[in-house]
Amino acid sequence: MRPAVFPTSLFAALALVAAVAASPPAMAKAPVVVELYTAQGCSACIKANEAVDALADRSGVLPLTFSVDYWDYLGWKDTFAAPEFSERQRAYAKKLALRDVYTPQVIVDGRFQTAGGHPERVDKLIKDAAKAAADPPDMAFTRAGARIAVGSGPSPKGGAEVWLIRYDPHEQQVEVKRGENRGKTVVHRNVVRQLVKLGPWAGRPRTYAVPEADDDGLAAVVVVQAVKTGRILALKQAKPAKPAT
Repeated sequence: MRPAVFPTSLFAALALVAAVAASPPAMAKAPVVVELYTAQGCSACIKANEAVDALADRSGVLPLTFSVDYWDYLGWKDTFAAPEFSERQRAYAKKLALRDVYTPQVIVDGRFQTAGGHPERVDKLIKDAAKAAADPPDMAFTRAGARIAVGSGPSPKGGAEVWLIRYDPHEQQVEVKRGENRGKTVVHRNVVRQLVKLGPWAGRPRTYAVPEADDDGLAAVVVVQAVKTGRILALKQAKPAKPAT
């Protein structure tokens, strides 16, 4: 087993401690992350997209829309899809012992799943996740968002990973011109545009470099996620540097 990675100097260690200590005390639990896996060419996804649009205005919930690319061959190439989003969904399918991926699918808190076309089921999973006990490490952005500091905390069996997710917080409408949804307009909200694994986390304080955003209008969230179960252990949100134009 390789040793855990620590800051390479006393200065770096002190800077990490100072960054986490300087962050505002948590007054409430972190929002529950709701991931929707969807495709513009999927006729059953329209209702699920609308449900996520409504969740975006709900307190205590952070919905994220991941557009997948495996339905592109049906006649419409999803304008927001990326292979890494499909791979993330496949990783969930393996963790949850599912036979295959499908759309629309909702993953709540990284560990519960249901069909996205059933808002009442999604709502129950959100409530269950919000009630679950948590002992998250402190997190803080430093150097004007160029780095993220993650403090110490209980490490799950198998360790955890730190992920950067950048998304567009604005509502977007896409007119589909081919395929099952030809002639229909698909509504999107909190569309994920960038997904980057920053590195492993094993319960010890550590800092991670945050790559620059290509679009200043994107919001960002960094999540600490258990490798084996997928559970989201902690998160830290960052607002866009400036409004999108």
